[in-house]
Amino acid sequence: MQRIRKAVFPVAGLGSRFLPATKAQPKEMLPIVDKPLIQYAVEEAVAAGITEMIFITGRNKRAIEDHFDKAYELEAELEAAGKAALLDMVRKVIPRNITCIYIRQSEPLGLGHAVLCARPVVGDEPFAVLLADDFMDTGAGHMPVLAQMTDLYDYEKCSILAVQDVPREHTKQYGIVSAAAYRPGVELVSGIVEKPQPDVAPSTLAVVGRYVLTGRIFEYLENLGSGTGGEIQLTDGIAALMAAERVLAYHYAGQRYDCGSKLGYLKAMTAMGLKHPETGEGLRQFLNDLYEGRDAQ
Repeated sequence: MQRIRKAVFPVAGLGSRFLPATKAQPKEMLPIVDKPLIQYAVEEAVAAGITEMIFITGRNKRAIEDHFDKAYELEAELEAAGKAALLDMVRKVIPRNITCIYIRQSEPLGLGHAVLCARPVVGDEPFAVLLADDFMDTGAGHMPVLAQMTDLYDYEKCSILAVQDVPREHTKQYGIVSAAAYRPGVELVSGIVEKPQPDVAPSTLAVVGRYVLTGRIFEYLENLGSGTGGEIQLTDGIAALMAAERVLAYHYAGQRYDCGSKLGYLKAMTAMGLKHPETGEGLRQFLNDLYEGRDAQ
């Protein structure tokens, strides 16, 4: 049985919605409390048993490579200062058995093109795609979202899309699927369209930033023309793939925060800040005081 060993992280985007914060740093390096978004995504992939992390990068993304590289000077200073806990934290940013591979996307030609850039490394294997600015939080008793999906892949052996219902007015921001009931929490996809206007959207079931795809997707991405926005859309590749094999929509257990938007990012920061052992109590008190102060005005 072929397990999923490789994950693709498209990180070449400009992060224009967060300018000027992203003028000189990747949006994927924006922190949620004390870890950057990309680290959370990599940890989610590691928890799913993935050992090869493939980053599709662009200009000004060197900070991502540096983050997952060994920091000799920092480690030496922490060791000399006797800061053992911090030293251990830095060394455990990524486990030793994990391989990181970086591929430059020479032009910003869309998510489908970014995924296609990984073909020389992925080959014909099934693989995962994680969009780091879709931050996934799962509570106690649930596996991380990607681990839920790879377990489903082990059983179904076909491509799987993470989905959630969105307000109809938001369909123009997502790939939207048509689907029929298959089994609890899983639907069989019958159609998919990129960013439809609300009045023509086939449903309100939106694809969000976690995918498990078979290697066959590359055949279709390679032969696609430009789609919505003049880009090579992953959605169009999946639509073509559906003619050859099943594609499933998976209603994951967890909470998604759209950290590509300022409001989503602030929500994620607040939610994780409340969970963090160093900040939870103080942040909760601050929010209570803030709320009570507003009511008093």
